[in-house]
Amino acid sequence: MQRCKWCNLKNPIYIKYHDEEWGKPNFDERHLFEMLLLESFQAGLSWECVLNKREAFRKAFDGFDVDLVALYDEAKIEALRLDSGIIRNRRKISAAVENAKIFKLIQAEFGSFKAYIETFTNGECFVEIGKTTSQLSDTISKDLFSRGMKFVGSTIIYSYLQAIGVIDSHEPECFLYQESTAQ
Repeated sequence: MQRCKWCNLKNPIYIKYHDEEWGKPNFDERHLFEMLLLESFQAGLSWECVLNKREAFRKAFDGFDVDLVALYDEAKIEALRLDSGIIRNRRKISAAVENAKIFKLIQAEFGSFKAYIETFTNGECFVEIGKTTSQLSDTISKDLFSRGMKFVGSTIIYSYLQAIGVIDSHEPECFLYQESTAQ
């Protein structure tokens, strides 16, 4: 089977992510937070690097439980900074905690983070190929920044939208491309 060019065929974790998750709608609140947290750690790194550490992140960040992450204190942030299984950038770890608090505020305001995303998408999913940003990612990024989130630039938010299935970007050569064009 032919996959998107970016998918490292020597990495089974990457293949599984490409085949089973990327571009497929998943609006479970825990998944939405997980992907936002992981994508924010991608800044300046490859997605493959983050994805390879996903299970370590899951363990370190209490299964991506937004309620627990929002309560992390300086001692927990320091413990995470010393965790060799994850990306130990202090600014990104601190941002993850602050972003969790803002994620919860957005959930309270809109009823769910999914409902918040839908205010920008009208509940639609899009097929786009060859982009790294869009008007949609620009707009959501700007709004998240205005709410105080960090590491949520337009490129990161575009990747996030692909990760949660709002944007399907499977390439024409990919075996999943036909699936995406049928939506």
